[in-house]
Amino acid sequence: SAKHVGRVLVIGAGNGIDTAVALRQGAVSVDAVEIDPRIFEIGRRLNPDKPYTDPRVHVHIDDGRAFLQRDAGRYDLILFALPDSLTLVSGQSSLRLESYLFTSEAVASARAHLRPGGVFAMYNVYREQWLVDRLAQTLDTVFGHPPCIDTFQLHTAVLAVGLVPRDTSCANVWRPGPEGAPAPVNDDRPFLYLKTASIPGLYLVALGLIALCSLIAVRLTVGPLRSMRPYADLFFMGAAFLLLETKSVIVFALLFGSTWFVNALVFFGVLLAVYAAIETAKRFTFRNPAILYAALFAWLTVAWAIEPSRLLALDVPLRLAAAIALSFGPIFLANVIFADRFRSVAASTVAFGANLLGALLGGILEYASLVVGYRDLLIVVALLYALAGVIGMRAYLAARGDDSRSRSLA
Repeated sequence: SAKHVGRVLVIGAGNGIDTAVALRQGAVSVDAVEIDPRIFEIGRRLNPDKPYTDPRVHVHIDDGRAFLQRDAGRYDLILFALPDSLTLVSGQSSLRLESYLFTSEAVASARAHLRPGGVFAMYNVYREQWLVDRLAQTLDTVFGHPPCIDTFQLHTAVLAVGLVPRDTSCANVWRPGPEGAPAPVNDDRPFLYLKTASIPGLYLVALGLIALCSLIAVRLTVGPLRSMRPYADLFFMGAAFLLLETKSVIVFALLFGSTWFVNALVFFGVLLAVYAAIETAKRFTFRNPAILYAALFAWLTVAWAIEPSRLLALDVPLRLAAAIALSFGPIFLANVIFADRFRSVAASTVAFGANLLGALLGGILEYASLVVGYRDLLIVVALLYALAGVIGMRAYLAARGDDSRSRSLA
């Protein structure tokens, strides 16, 4: 009845089937959130129930987690309806479009949007029992009591939980099996489909083959790999920069949603930071690169200390300003260092080859996030830039000594 259904939020509204069911059950209003405008358009045209034309329905083309962060409404029912695109946010991360929707923090955000007596529910064809158990364990942890569960073939399951146990009435209450349930995922390690904190063997094989092919290609283009030895600092810069770019994608996906528009803005911001760094290096000469490295390490320390999840409480303009400073500030400084170093190289092709191989290493190291999480990637970045700084400063001091000897002889 309308008394029990009331106000409904459907995340993953898709072609409108769940929205239509909510309307038939007497929903007073439905907020239908769908990340893909094309899927919504198909549902608007072809769904025979025409739910998206009902005046009680309010459509939001948005990322589900981002909507929960911005929306101040309270609901009698919140439904996660098949939100599993299994699509990567970008080639620079292991993050999927729906990854931040299933973390403990996301479920806690959904819980905060429930009215007294409200119910949170999710359903899907989960394919693996441990995945069902992980999500059920997440609900148990966040709500403080186990959810109701209905299961079907292929581990299809419906999980439902209320603010308090009496808000739901069900025949089956979830209980973990003899082996327990995998721990819930969080915003730092949002890898729902990875059962343990490890890098799958298939990934390692694929990464090894990519590395081998890249080494062969660079060897054929540049020449002997030992010729890159004088540019080892550029190698480590390339690895660190790719990780910085990956971290930027991750931060913005969490703070503003995993939409293609947000991703486009991130890459535009990265390119703009790179361009600004090149122009800065063109107009200014830095006599001692140690100052630039010190500024970079200070900025990386601040970015590591401030967890992105803390920024979610800020208003959007402040959140955007903080995200730009924390993400693009290190990228700008890193590229000032790179541009200042690159203009002094004797063989640009060889130097660029070293930097390209470093970027390959950075792409491989990004998968370390599957084990340590995204936040600690900044520690890896700092270590890589420390290696680049030590090597670069040695070259700088050696060149400075040669100049001094030349002036003395003159």
